[in-house]
Amino acid sequence: MIRDAQPALFDFFPRKSIEVQSVDEQVSSDGGLIVFRELDQKLKLTESFAEQIEDGRSDPTQSLLSVIRQRVFGILAGYEDQNDHDTLRTDPVFKLIADRAPDEHDLASQPTISRVENSVTASDLLRLEDWFIDRFVESFDEVPTRITLDIDTFADSAHGAQQLTFFNNFYKKNIYQVRVITCAENDQIVLPVLLHGTAHVSLAAEDDLSRVVNALRKRFPDLEIRIRADAGFAVPNLYEALESLAGVTYSIGYQMNQLMRKKCEKLMELTLQQFEKTGEETKNYMYLSHKARGWSHARDMVIKCEANIQGTNRRIVVTNRLGAEQYPDGTYQEYSDRGESENRNKELTVDLSADRLIDHRYMANLFRMMMHALSCNLLSRLRSVAADPPPEVGPDPEGVPLEAGSDHRKRTAKNRRRRVDPLGRGRAMTWRTLVIKVAARVEATTRRIRLLIPSSWPHGNFLFKVSRSLAGFSPSG
Repeated sequence: MIRDAQPALFDFFPRKSIEVQSVDEQVSSDGGLIVFRELDQKLKLTESFAEQIEDGRSDPTQSLLSVIRQRVFGILAGYEDQNDHDTLRTDPVFKLIADRAPDEHDLASQPTISRVENSVTASDLLRLEDWFIDRFVESFDEVPTRITLDIDTFADSAHGAQQLTFFNNFYKKNIYQVRVITCAENDQIVLPVLLHGTAHVSLAAEDDLSRVVNALRKRFPDLEIRIRADAGFAVPNLYEALESLAGVTYSIGYQMNQLMRKKCEKLMELTLQQFEKTGEETKNYMYLSHKARGWSHARDMVIKCEANIQGTNRRIVVTNRLGAEQYPDGTYQEYSDRGESENRNKELTVDLSADRLIDHRYMANLFRMMMHALSCNLLSRLRSVAADPPPEVGPDPEGVPLEAGSDHRKRTAKNRRRRVDPLGRGRAMTWRTLVIKVAARVEATTRRIRLLIPSSWPHGNFLFKVSRSLAGFSPSG
């Protein structure tokens, strides 16, 4: 139905005038979100997430589950803050996601969402920590033989006088520190943690990793578990905790110091000579056993010396992996592959706006971080459902398999896969462009609800591809 309001008129088109008129129709710009809601229905993620929280509100008009779904799916669609929902509360697709018909009452506004976030208790958050770990353990469709866990942190800038944000001298600003344990095999966030601004990044990391390892070991007794971390986690108590866990190996970066520079000086000189002779990037590796001050015993180390047109670089890894002495290059390469997990952290921060922790209370901000992590896990699960089988990449002409090949060859293989399978390897921004952001007219009848999208939309094939993949998907367990 066309409204009586005065239309906007334009006359730049040479043959006809252009008129813009407001109409009373149920239209959304985020029609593709329904594929995420279908996956969520099968996995019961938002439902079981909400069950961990004791809702202390009296006779609320907006259910806790409805509010959580507004935020989780809003984050996926690129809506950063609570106040975005003041305009989305009438959106027909968001109403469908919240189990509400398009013509039913509106969704929660910013004040209601804020009250929900600030009502979460410490007990709720502890249950949600266990929930993340349990959902990760249950996420494998087949029994895994090996799992690689990466633990890392990133800064979350303060947006005011928020509890436990302090000035961090490394970042030169007031921050929270977000720490996440992620799985390299399935891109899942295993456990999100919010540290205060001046906390050491390794604070209680041994406890968190032990919780995850023990949960995995209970479900998969014969599982091989590898743990990787950067030099911020190079502390003796973490080494000792990981060494006490059966079937766990680790590779952890180590700070380059004067003593280590002296130990690898000859290797650095050789690397420079090889680079000057060939003009090509050169990397060499060496093994050593070293007992640092404060260590109970000597540990294996691998040092990488690198020279290229940008200069020189030295890096160290402390490890208890077997074969470090015989294959120092392979040991270091396995550690450096953690860069892909760092890309997932960037996706969480940049694409999914996890740096928007703007509530005053610390616990409310931790809850917000957990909803961002849940959005990220929904995306990674749908990525795996929609992904095409990875193309087989054989050994190079010299017989070297891809896993042991150069960084350039690995990057080339990953980029080629992203081109042929943009959804299976696509970040959140890619999914928004190819699936989520499409105008949809929502029609409700007594028998069904129809979402009508334009036939001229160039990415319609991706939406229907994901729908077909979901139709054949059944979660394990």
